[in-house]
Amino acid sequence: MSAASANGHDWPGAILFDLDGTLIDSVPDIAAAVNELLPLYGLEPLGVDQVRKMVGEGVRKLVERAFAARGVKLDKGDLDERHGRMMTIYGKHLTGRTELMAGAGRMLADYHRGGVKLAVVTNKPEGFTRIILDHFGLSDMIGAVVGGDTCADRKPEPGMLYHTADLLHVDKDDCVMVGDSPADIDAARNAGIRSVAVRGGYSRVPVDELGADIVIDTLADLPGAIAAMKSSAA
Repeated sequence: MSAASANGHDWPGAILFDLDGTLIDSVPDIAAAVNELLPLYGLEPLGVDQVRKMVGEGVRKLVERAFAARGVKLDKGDLDERHGRMMTIYGKHLTGRTELMAGAGRMLADYHRGGVKLAVVTNKPEGFTRIILDHFGLSDMIGAVVGGDTCADRKPEPGMLYHTADLLHVDKDDCVMVGDSPADIDAARNAGIRSVAVRGGYSRVPVDELGADIVIDTLADLPGAIAAMKSSAA
């Protein structure tokens, strides 16, 4: 792949961002929701740091992990019921304690002004994601929102990334994926899309071991990372 995109424009034509742990720190709200759910079943709450390690593969997996942390293995029926209850609870805890990651708003605005198409690709439900983006005033800059219930599969499968590229009307080779977890970087690899991993998120695997093309400390480092990828591909 050259530094220019397949469409003749400067690369990348689009940047695909994970949400939780990448653009926002949502763990305080997620933990509040988990700790409203667990006592309904006679279980003790979990610490925020415990919940932080459970985020990344959707609400259903979060619920499964939360109950497992309290020694409860859920069968499909019980997981279905608790997942449904968690969705109702979490819907009340989307923005109360959630904050943007440092520099996220400015970085998105800079790329938007520069004509780069932006998307959010997250295993969080699409409806919840849109509420959060609206809350932070980001929706007008985001050209596509693909959530964990948008497609038939979820990250680390590549389908969500292919779908996002289609929505943005860009070739996948014109995209770069930015995330903080194995699901993000593995999805990019599976889709044949270059990737940037950001430290400070929710990964249970050391960020340097995720296999991203470049690892950055904060979102402020993203322009430099993209410039380095363009240079190496030229």
